[in-house]
Amino acid sequence: MAAFHSYTAVGMREDLSNTIYNIAPTETPVVSSIGKTKATATLHEWQTDTLGAAANTALVEGADAAAFTAVPTVRATNRTQIMGKTVNITGTLDAVDKAGRKTETAYQLAKAGQELKRDIEFAILGNIAPVTSASSTAPLMASLQTWIRTNWTSVASGSTAAAPASPPGSAIRTKSATGETAAFTEASLKTAMKAAFNAGGTPTMLVVPPNQKVVVSSFAGIAANRVSTPNNGSNTKAASIVGAADVYLSDFGMLSVIPDRFMTSDYASNNGEQALIIDPTMLSLATLRPFQSTLLAKTGDAEKHQMLTEVTLQVNNEAAHAIVADLSS
Repeated sequence: MAAFHSYTAVGMREDLSNTIYNIAPTETPVVSSIGKTKATATLHEWQTDTLGAAANTALVEGADAAAFTAVPTVRATNRTQIMGKTVNITGTLDAVDKAGRKTETAYQLAKAGQELKRDIEFAILGNIAPVTSASSTAPLMASLQTWIRTNWTSVASGSTAAAPASPPGSAIRTKSATGETAAFTEASLKTAMKAAFNAGGTPTMLVVPPNQKVVVSSFAGIAANRVSTPNNGSNTKAASIVGAADVYLSDFGMLSVIPDRFMTSDYASNNGEQALIIDPTMLSLATLRPFQSTLLAKTGDAEKHQMLTEVTLQVNNEAAHAIVADLSS
């Protein structure tokens, strides 16, 4: 007597897991590390100052006091940038029984919030000049690469590359020509750290694209080291090769080496990268409008939500940071 098989039967329920797996990265190390402050206008402003050079200021006994020459502070500015996502879900989609989420609207709004946070990280790390809002022009904040002028260095072999124009934060950093990039070296990192120290900075983060994180791990003294580590939670020890560097101890301070997925290359061919040496205490995310979700006017059998925020980057003092530019990948 022939058996009744599953492949001929009708009416079996689908086997769909109730979990949605999403491995898209949500880490934003720079946004998460820097300070937070408030903006009250679309043109956000702050002031910087410095001290006179140290000198041997000897005074003659009984001499009259010298004349005082005041040095005014410097006003720095950045434009706020509006960032937004739209979610438009039909009533039917929210009503049907779905796997992995109760309502599609809530699920998509949560995704939009994560995407906006990534967009902020992307905007901060880019090489983008400020743009003033106009009738058909979206305002843009000046990104970090346009600010670092005092402690700018390039490994490029030609003369194309140049530091951002003065004042900092007003124009893009001029990248090298495509064939002029060179490898990231420990010597170039030391040069940048020394420049930041001489300017008064104490950076603590080395933020690099994934390609350059691999290069940093190959600096002298890293490779071929071996240590004993736990073997899959057992009491035995496994020999491990240390092939990565998470901390770099320089002559002028310790740097946490942080790979950032949202640092972009200067060229479509994935060449011309940068290493940012930053002091997170001297950067702030200034918020004019915090994250907010607005239900838009209903025009049919769907609900439209707009999630947005309006922020800008405040570089408290650009001399606190450094950049090694024009790195080959």
